[in-house]
Amino acid sequence: MKTLSGFFLKIFLAACLLVPATAIAGTSAIRLTYANFPPANTFPCVQMERWKTEVEKRTGGKVRIDTFPGGTLLGAKAMLDGVIAGQADIGCLCMAYQPGRFLVTNATGLPLGIPDARTGSLVLLDLFRKYQPKAFSKVKVLTLFTSAPTNIMSKVPIRSLQDLKGLDIRGSGGAAQVLSALGANPVGMPMPAVPEALQKGVVKGLLSSLEVMKDFNFAELCRFVTMTDTSIYPFAVVMNLDSWNRLPEDVQKVMDDLMAEQAEWTGRYMDRHVSEAMQWSKAKYKVEVIELPAQEKARWDKRLQPIAAEWISRARAGKGLDGEAIVADIKAFIAKHAE
Repeated sequence: MKTLSGFFLKIFLAACLLVPATAIAGTSAIRLTYANFPPANTFPCVQMERWKTEVEKRTGGKVRIDTFPGGTLLGAKAMLDGVIAGQADIGCLCMAYQPGRFLVTNATGLPLGIPDARTGSLVLLDLFRKYQPKAFSKVKVLTLFTSAPTNIMSKVPIRSLQDLKGLDIRGSGGAAQVLSALGANPVGMPMPAVPEALQKGVVKGLLSSLEVMKDFNFAELCRFVTMTDTSIYPFAVVMNLDSWNRLPEDVQKVMDDLMAEQAEWTGRYMDRHVSEAMQWSKAKYKVEVIELPAQEKARWDKRLQPIAAEWISRARAGKGLDGEAIVADIKAFIAKHAE
């Protein structure tokens, strides 16, 4: 009998180890893992920590979230599939890294005049809610947000299209399209790989939102910033469906209620942080900010005009989407949310 009891005890303990924390939430705090790919000091991770704190507070400690920044649990391009597979309960992904997979939401990265991250985040949220893209059918979307508009940070001054021609510049998704249209050579890579690429001369600069001048210390290498205010980078925070379905309804409500609030909070934080990062860059490294003269800026803008039309054609041909309606909706959402 003793042997038999010991056998069943071992089976029970082994089963417990295989059951996720959310399934035994009645006896202890629900523990969730949240994966992110950039370093902890960057804005996608700052918003992650804010969301974690709010969920833990609003659930009265019923939920505990372990965060993993810097790709320590899942890398940038593996994020969605890793969450679907259950390698993390929650993950933050940048949709620009997989442009074909997130066609609808990546349309926010077209140069359509999104003025700031707050507006971009709310536009992205509205777009997601209206179209419910199939790319997210295997996960629960917890929130969405965007970067601020992108500008060129470079090791050499860029004052004209001639200066930019053929230059190797890091850019992904919509930013890569912008660079191609302007005559540069876009080089795709996750942001954490850019510092080494800049040091080795693999790229001469990058097209990104300007908070990275401080967050990645790019101001040390990129002493010039050319203001373009073009595309944005869209992000999504997603959750494994099994993990979501195991949560009690009151916890699900807390997370649902945070969706729009977190999007706007992140956008406002991002806009403030960009301003602070540029003040820091100019003070510490004497970074020169280059404003294009009106005539030169008009030349740049003319180069960018065909991008939206080309995206509309690809959306219709490749996915059967009404690209014109999507672009029109984005413009309407911009007008709705721009302050």
